Amino acid sequence: MERTKIQENQHVYEILPKYGFPSGLLPNSVKNYSISEKGDFEVDLEKPCYIKFDYAVYYDKRITGKLSLGIISDFKGIKARRFFLWLGVNQIRVDLPPTDSIYFTVGLIDKELDVDQFEHVRSCQDKPSLTRFLQFPTPLNDIEMLLTE
Repeated sequence: MERTKIQENQHVYEILPKYGFPSGLLPNSVKNYSISEKGDFEVDLEKPCYIKFDYAVYYDKRITGKLSLGIISDFKGIKARRFFLWLGVNQIRVDLPPTDSIYFTVGLIDKELDVDQFEHVRSCQDKPSLTRFLQFPTPLNDIEMLLTE
């Protein structure tokens, strides 16, 4: 598949908002990227890494998918941790016109999150944050269940 980089002087963090997405979906370690005219893209990071949003997120060294206005589909290379499981992120959507929400599809599950946490590009971590495991357990009736939303 032939790929072209969108305008040599544009960084991937400038491209995402043109499709309705916040710049902070990707970590600060992007080495290079390419996108085809059909929206198929590849993003190469310096190394695999983790970022803590509402959930811990794993980024593989190469991330691929299809970018179009308001939707990123066919995602490969990003996983979110829910409880003790790492689940692949298949799709990300935003409302057009933009709202305060961003929607993630993880397997067959849709999850709505606050878009503000993705507004700023974050630094990569070499390993997932253990903060959650070092805290006292949350009462069961207070746990936000991914499967029930």
